[in-house]
Amino acid sequence: MTAPGTHRPQQTQGTQRTEQVFRALSRHGNHSSAFLTMGSGLRHLSVPGDDGFVAHRTAGRHMFELCGPVCADADRERLLAALLDRAAEERRKVVGVQLSRRDAVLHAAHGFTADQLGASFSIALDGYSLGGRRMVKVRNMVNRARKEGVTADEASPADRDGPELAAALDGVDAAWLRAKGRHVKELDFMIGERGGPGAPYRRLFTAVHQGRIVAYVSYSPVFGERPGWLYDLTRRTPEAPPGTIDLVFATALRRFQDEGSAWLHLGFTPFVQLEPLERAPGRPGRGLRPCLELVRRRGAALYPAAAQESFKLKWRPQLIEPEYLAFQGGPSPRAVWDLLRLTRTV
Repeated sequence: MTAPGTHRPQQTQGTQRTEQVFRALSRHGNHSSAFLTMGSGLRHLSVPGDDGFVAHRTAGRHMFELCGPVCADADRERLLAALLDRAAEERRKVVGVQLSRRDAVLHAAHGFTADQLGASFSIALDGYSLGGRRMVKVRNMVNRARKEGVTADEASPADRDGPELAAALDGVDAAWLRAKGRHVKELDFMIGERGGPGAPYRRLFTAVHQGRIVAYVSYSPVFGERPGWLYDLTRRTPEAPPGTIDLVFATALRRFQDEGSAWLHLGFTPFVQLEPLERAPGRPGRGLRPCLELVRRRGAALYPAAAQESFKLKWRPQLIEPEYLAFQGGPSPRAVWDLLRLTRTV
């Protein structure tokens, strides 16, 4: 618990929160998905005197922390301790989601049980090319979309904020969701979004076919050791020709290369690239690993992890990093259920 006389942690909100969070991200956001901590519904816990925050949302009896503490190295222990104090005050337990290995080790030292949840994929843009035999399938899909008359380009800031484009993107969202089935809900928490506090900082690329927008992809800024852009949200209509998303992705990739960006991060995919259990930091969650592997094998109806992994691997990312799930005091069926409900997987 917080010692008597110490400063109590604070929650920031509104415009002040957005500005504080973005400034902290630009200084300390080393995780490739750290920008997701600006998502709607997330709260940001900070400690007076420290330059940073830890993002979280509550569900059921648990407090779900996203991407670990975003702060200077010297403040990581203090921020995590403040989050644990806040959770204890609310009679909740903390679950860390999308933690780097470094943060998983930190959590394990505070009594968490950790195991790998999936992996993130990244492309180093310097010298990267779609040429050569290994990329022939990607080129074929891009060319197929072009032959069908699809064009892709970045939306200007003025267009992005205008009602005409917003209405077109709403139409893409609605068609995409209808194609998933009437019982399917849009996922939440660990994915990007069109609006929300982070909207002004994102970039948007669209695909046009026969005079209307049939797909879009948004990209978010990435800071830290591997700065660049994060591929964070994709939507397409069922009528979009094959290769449409490949064309949008290739267009954005080339744009980022021309601008001198160092990395294009493809984001996190759960239940894939799982390492041997013995490599998990701290005390591995032996009861959790069989559950994750079962979902990976049979859970395509819940989450299309295999299809996501296949799309990302075909771009030949040079870096694949494990990301972890950590449970305060060990995993429990209730904690897993709360996470599934929070992400709207069930």
